[in-house]
Amino acid sequence: MSIDIEKFNADWLDAWTSKDVDRLVAFYAPDTVYKDPQTAAGLNGRDALSTYLTGLFGATPPMTYTPDETWPIPGGYCGRWYCKVGKDGTDGLLRGFDLVIIEQGLIKLNEVYVHEIPEG
Repeated sequence: MSIDIEKFNADWLDAWTSKDVDRLVAFYAPDTVYKDPQTAAGLNGRDALSTYLTGLFGATPPMTYTPDETWPIPGGYCGRWYCKVGKDGTDGLLRGFDLVIIEQGLIKLNEVYVHEIPEG
C-alpha cells in the first residue's frame, strides 16, 4: 500500500473528532460500504454516509478519538482507537476497532466494532 496508514488513520480519526461531515466523507470512495453497530445492514455510498453522519453528530456529545495501533492488511489496514465521550471524557470511554479497505487512496469498506470501557 502506498499510503502512510498511521497518518491516514490519525487524520481520519481527527475528522471524526471534529464532526466535520464533508471532510470525513471525503475520506470515503463514492461507492463506499460503511457498517457500524447502528447500521448493521450497512450504508452504501457517500450520500447515505453523509446523511447518517449528520444525524449521528447532531445527536451525540463531543467525542475525542485517539489512535492506538494500526496493522497493515492486504488492501488496507485494521486500526484500534479510544474515544472519550463528552467534554473531557466525562460521559464515558469507548474502545473501537476498524477494518478499513482502501482503493485509490479512499475507503472502499469500513467496518466498525466498538464497546464501552467500564469505569473503575
